[in-house]
Amino acid sequence: MNACLPPNTLRRPIRELPNELISQIAAGEIVERPASVVRELLDNALDAGANQVMVRLLAGGVRFIGVEDDGFGILPNELPMALKRHATSKIHCLSDLESVNTMGFRGEALAAINSVASCAILSMARGQNHAYLLDGQTGEIKPVARSVGTTVEVKELFSNMPARRKFLKTDATELAHCIEAVRRHALARPDVGFAVWHDGKLIEQWRRCGELNSLPAQEQRLADVLGIDFVERSVWVDFASNDTTKQMSCAPVVRVWGRAGTADAARSRADLQFCYVNGRFVRDKVITQAVYHAYQDVLHGQRQPVYTLNVELDPTRVDVNVHPTKIELRFRDPRDVHQAIFHAIENALATPLLMQSAHLHLSVNSVRSGGVEDDAMKTLDTAASSHQPLTPARYAQEAINFEATCKVRDPTAPWGNSTPTQIPETCLSQTSFNQPLGQALAQLQGIYILAENVQGLVIVDIHAAHERMLYERLKAQWQDNLLGDEQHRSALPCQALLIPVTFAATPTEIDTAQNHAITLNTLGLDITPFSAKTLAVRTMPTALATGDAIELTRSVLAELAQLDVSTAIEHAQNELFATMACHGALHANCSLTLEEMNALLRQMEATARSDQCNHGRPTWRQISMKELDSMFMRGR
Repeated sequence: MNACLPPNTLRRPIRELPNELISQIAAGEIVERPASVVRELLDNALDAGANQVMVRLLAGGVRFIGVEDDGFGILPNELPMALKRHATSKIHCLSDLESVNTMGFRGEALAAINSVASCAILSMARGQNHAYLLDGQTGEIKPVARSVGTTVEVKELFSNMPARRKFLKTDATELAHCIEAVRRHALARPDVGFAVWHDGKLIEQWRRCGELNSLPAQEQRLADVLGIDFVERSVWVDFASNDTTKQMSCAPVVRVWGRAGTADAARSRADLQFCYVNGRFVRDKVITQAVYHAYQDVLHGQRQPVYTLNVELDPTRVDVNVHPTKIELRFRDPRDVHQAIFHAIENALATPLLMQSAHLHLSVNSVRSGGVEDDAMKTLDTAASSHQPLTPARYAQEAINFEATCKVRDPTAPWGNSTPTQIPETCLSQTSFNQPLGQALAQLQGIYILAENVQGLVIVDIHAAHERMLYERLKAQWQDNLLGDEQHRSALPCQALLIPVTFAATPTEIDTAQNHAITLNTLGLDITPFSAKTLAVRTMPTALATGDAIELTRSVLAELAQLDVSTAIEHAQNELFATMACHGALHANCSLTLEEMNALLRQMEATARSDQCNHGRPTWRQISMKELDSMFMRGR
């Protein structure tokens, strides 16, 4: 009868695996391609205190990989253990594993690599007179010539596993992955020099830039690796969250620092996103979601932000022993990390780029008219100092009320009754001219404002600019509502649906709807079970009453299930406020007087994130005098 059963149903005895097979399985988890070997060897080099690391490759790393460093080296009596499984100098007990602060720690990499390739280690420890060579195949050790440090050579990767070798890509593709592995390490360690040689040619080199914690060194390494354009089109991020559970403690729980690209620097692919946790390059869902939420109302469509972020926290609060490649991890308090990254990027992007670019222009180039530069610099310095992340109270205090300016006009007069010759004296003042967005000159097709500043011509999209102002104002008002007395807090206005909308829901969605009913009511959503597997939507926010009830409901439920309640509420609120601001903003063919145009420009300068509208479209563009002269071939 057993002969008729499928092979997987036959009883098989439990047996120990041979060491050779164990090594092959471990290698399959750790060594995927030549770049995996490069990554592991670089980790060891950095743990050894290297100041210079050289990577040599042949055939994209398939035929040969050599990683040479000038670190501590390996003592002769420890060299035979270097290629043994689970032999390491990084950890010695369980407590060490729970607070790992090194790049490598398991002692698996060298043994795994040696099981699928021909390995050799040349090393000379500090204080020793000779270097020694360990042959990975025979275990033989002999003296050789070498300076202090270690070289690991890996030849013919997967030579004993033809099936695995067939899955490798072309040499050019494997080389690109190897270079990317080196680049990730180089971004995190500006205090270490890196060089990559391929087939005898130097193809990449990043020199030492200074101390690890030096800001100039960090900036220089970013410019060297990612290009000066990345630095110029990004803002500095530095944020530390404190432990609010301990009133006497001021020590940061999570520190986030690095550079976040502006909305204009966003790309169609997510190929310039680098995040490090305690110096280790990682990909993590918590971090990705935090970045997405911070950028969600300044990016257009499916554009991807660019950034390099460093997250520092107590090693005991993160588990790096989740995946063999160590590229994935698990946070003990993911909410703390999410909030720190979200606020770090949000605060960094709050200051409009128009303030930074105008300040940079005046600091580098002298203003053409005499006596203007000092006053302009003072004006911009004052404005820049006030553009810290805006609190609701500060926003209301600093922003020039555009609507109030519009209400001053004669209600019987048609819009746009002023002509270009009727420029108010306040608009002709030098102070207005020196503002980042300058002074208004005219309106084009009822869509754009044309303004003049010290750099040249400014073009402002009226609808996009006003939309951002309304959006930020709604968020500020809602924040004031949350900060007020709980008894006086109000929910979003909602509208009852004539016929409730039902949809088949997952068990998670049903559970979330029941557990967060009060939160959903605050958002204007009344969601109740219709049956064991169906939910009914009975009310919708008034602003979105004509929208897709099912799509909105599922989106909010997903946010509530994945993140904490406060984050989900904030995300949903922002979506609603964006829609409300879009419908409430000035539209095309709504003419403005020059006074109203200037009021709009001044409020843009006092509004956070005013470079883009809520949908990520730019609100203004600068055309310099140099560009204008080039258009008309002046000076040629």
